[in-house]
Amino acid sequence: MDPLSDLLSLLKPQSYITAGFDAGGSWALALDDLAGRIKCYAVIRGTCWLKAEGTVTSVRLDEGECFVLPSGRDVIISSGPDVAPRPASEVLDPGSSGNTITVNGGGDCYLVGSRFEVNGRHAALLLRSLPPLIRVKTTDGRARLRGSIEMMMEEMREARAGSSLMAQQLSHMMLVQALRLHVEDQGQDTTGWLAALADPHVGPAIRAMHADAGRAWTVEALARQVGLSRTVFAQRFRLKVGTTPIAYLTRWRMMLAGERLVGTGDSIAEIAASLGYASEFAFSAAFKREMGRPPRRYLREAEREPETDRNHSFRASTGAPTPSA
Repeated sequence: MDPLSDLLSLLKPQSYITAGFDAGGSWALALDDLAGRIKCYAVIRGTCWLKAEGTVTSVRLDEGECFVLPSGRDVIISSGPDVAPRPASEVLDPGSSGNTITVNGGGDCYLVGSRFEVNGRHAALLLRSLPPLIRVKTTDGRARLRGSIEMMMEEMREARAGSSLMAQQLSHMMLVQALRLHVEDQGQDTTGWLAALADPHVGPAIRAMHADAGRAWTVEALARQVGLSRTVFAQRFRLKVGTTPIAYLTRWRMMLAGERLVGTGDSIAEIAASLGYASEFAFSAAFKREMGRPPRRYLREAEREPETDRNHSFRASTGAPTPSA
């Protein structure tokens, strides 16, 4: 798979709320339920403003724009940047999938989209490498994204047999298409993991590491792979991704290892060998450094942790150093 598919495969996003939001007048909601979740919505009519936790200014989104909130940070969505927000829990019904929520009679701003639960074991490590707000225009001939949104609206409006499942599947397509278009829109001066995928040199290096994580990669080998000198490649990689190529590779290997520990019957020795480690001891030491616990303890904790409780640990885990993958 390609790196974006790899990331979504590890996160395992599950759409469980697909709904419309129709607001009128002056309104603002504090979305404080995003830990371990991704929201992906399109502005069908009107405008709205978004302000992510830790940012200074609000961002205006107009009709025809799609936005993704992937980082788990709290966000304020409003009719204007100066409106005092109410907690979203006072307005949004967690059981409203397939319906349209109306605020102040509606009519001014209409959104449609979905909220996704993600795999809590990797959410903090993966989502914090993404920007707090991703915005993509659905106009300018972007027929596939616009088509997914229109089909999802139709399913919600007509409520035919199987509409709920259809809307959920279409919301997955909407999410992937929005992220793909965001990658393609990145300029040469932008940084971050998604921007790195679009870089003509860093992107191929990331794809090579994802395609063969067990290979004995060195900075020199990766630089040759993408046609740069070792020094130039290392500098460019760190500038785009925020870490060194080998640190990125190690982080990716350990996340793959975590998935295999929990999801397969493979032994630690088998996983270590497949990821390029000469001994189980060397692998276990690297795993503990990256994941915060030895492999066997990681497996025991994952086996004890109910699926529904995984996201409760998301906020606590975000105090860890910012990941590279």
